[in-house]
Amino acid sequence: MAQGHYNAAYDDYESNAEPNRSKPTIEADLEKPPPPKRDKWGNDIEFLMSCIALSVGLGNVWRFPFIALENGGGAFLIPYVITLLLVGKPIYYLEMILGQFSSRGSVKVFEYAPIMRGIGYGQVLTTFFISTYYSSLMAITLRYVVDSLYATLPWSYCREEWGQLCIDSKLQKSSTNQNLSEVKKTSAEYYFVNIVLHEKPNIDDGIGVPNWVLAITLAFAWLVISSVIIKGVKSSGKVSYFLAMFPYVIMLVLLIRSLTLPGAFNGVLFFLTPQWDRLLDAQVWYAAVTQVFFSLTVGYGVIPMYASFNRFRHNIKRDCNIVTTLDTFTSLLSGVVIFGILGHLAHESNTDDIKSVVKSGPGLAFISYPDAIAKLQAAPQVFSVLFFFMLFTLGVGTITGVFSTSITVICDRFVSAKRWIVVIVMATICYCFGLMYITPGGQFMLNYIDFYGVTFIAIVLAIVELISAAWIYGVKSICRDIKFMLDIKTSIYYRLCWGVITPIFMTAILIYMLVDYKPLTYNDVAYPEYLYVLGWCISAIGIGQLIIWAMYAIYEAPELSYCERFRNGFKPLSDWGPLDPETLKDYKRYVEDQRRSSTAPKTSFWSKICDNVFG
Repeated sequence: MAQGHYNAAYDDYESNAEPNRSKPTIEADLEKPPPPKRDKWGNDIEFLMSCIALSVGLGNVWRFPFIALENGGGAFLIPYVITLLLVGKPIYYLEMILGQFSSRGSVKVFEYAPIMRGIGYGQVLTTFFISTYYSSLMAITLRYVVDSLYATLPWSYCREEWGQLCIDSKLQKSSTNQNLSEVKKTSAEYYFVNIVLHEKPNIDDGIGVPNWVLAITLAFAWLVISSVIIKGVKSSGKVSYFLAMFPYVIMLVLLIRSLTLPGAFNGVLFFLTPQWDRLLDAQVWYAAVTQVFFSLTVGYGVIPMYASFNRFRHNIKRDCNIVTTLDTFTSLLSGVVIFGILGHLAHESNTDDIKSVVKSGPGLAFISYPDAIAKLQAAPQVFSVLFFFMLFTLGVGTITGVFSTSITVICDRFVSAKRWIVVIVMATICYCFGLMYITPGGQFMLNYIDFYGVTFIAIVLAIVELISAAWIYGVKSICRDIKFMLDIKTSIYYRLCWGVITPIFMTAILIYMLVDYKPLTYNDVAYPEYLYVLGWCISAIGIGQLIIWAMYAIYEAPELSYCERFRNGFKPLSDWGPLDPETLKDYKRYVEDQRRSSTAPKTSFWSKICDNVFG
């Protein structure tokens, strides 16, 4: 579509256009073939449940506890809640608004400023990486489901080769004659590291070959994922009820059990007691931002994609409040459960140092939870199956949305492509890539890809996304669109966050990240030098999508001069707005009425800024 063709409703964006430039009428502008029919959620509840299943997932149960453990326990809660309010919630609502208003996926949603399409393509790359390593975690949970069927849980007892520093996880009390100067490890930790992962101390000589058992469970995981999304929201929406509600039943049972263990109170107290001096540590704030992004799944293009399948007048402000609140509650709930177990492990090891009783990192949930399950007196196998099946459903709920983002982009771009073929091909590619994470060096690579392929790219793209939405399209325009769609006046909280607070906050975090950068390590072990170079190349490819697709947007309209193409790249396309033609016609008339009734345009720099945020 030529980007020089715009409706008169967007005159307020075209102050630099030629005075004699012809302006088509609304009716003429809309005389085009109707857009392809887009799938819709079966009902409003399916969307809400899908968002809960997406955001309330492994990020809460698997990632939040070890991030909190590494950043001072209770000290992490205050930055986390503040970051949620100033970053997570505003971005979540903004992405919901843009997706539902335009009924476009994570790339086409940026047609409000076509030169910014690269944000969407960069986000597709991050969702690909997330899909691959999330699925490897699901493979591990399935391994534990199978192992739970043994008459004796295989992680509940020590093997002879693990030595004297191993504590049987099934024991309620460790031996009283142990050396108090030695901190022992549980059999659950030894089992995870030595039996499940076969983990290597370093990857200087390579990552090794995939574990054949995990390769089978990984294939099964992708079979389930593909089955859920193969028909789009028509199938995933129906499954969302179970994916969203079932995990809470198991988590509440586990909460009761963990709090009844000796020493659990000390662990919970460590989790909830703020260490005020850590609030001045920029690393804690950086960790809070990355956790909010990972947990709420903002900045990856998933939320706009989900919201694009909503009916146009759906009340997403209510859903935003529900999901962000429930996400925080779930993180706190899982934190209490985990730290209660860690307090018990410290009690068993006769130490007051909560952090010393277990190896922190992504494996925390596969160590502490199994240890608690092993101590159950009645039918631990049944509870173990239910618990690890819960982890699996959490993973399915999250990866369904993340993986669907890439599928939706491909299907929107190639309309004639059959969805089931796209799903199978992409699932096969992700499976092959995911085999890397189930090798003896797999956790090294998971940590590596999480930083270079996901976290760094997501933060940069989120900053550009905020700036493009708030200052290219405009906070004022977003609030106008919300008023038209939902008949809701946007509060000063969202206006300030979108326009000022959140971009500045995110930029400060990015600057800190770059200034304080240290070579990435896993368990204090450095990577080979060539991997650091490759890692920054991966990040450059993701962020470089901004430049690639900006150049393409400028190239799209060869009949115009380069200056005109560049200026038009920052303006909405002529059909930007609701996907339904009649609603789009009403919207453009609404915009034109708003323009005509507005006061004289602002001329000074500060008046334009204030008008954009507060107007």
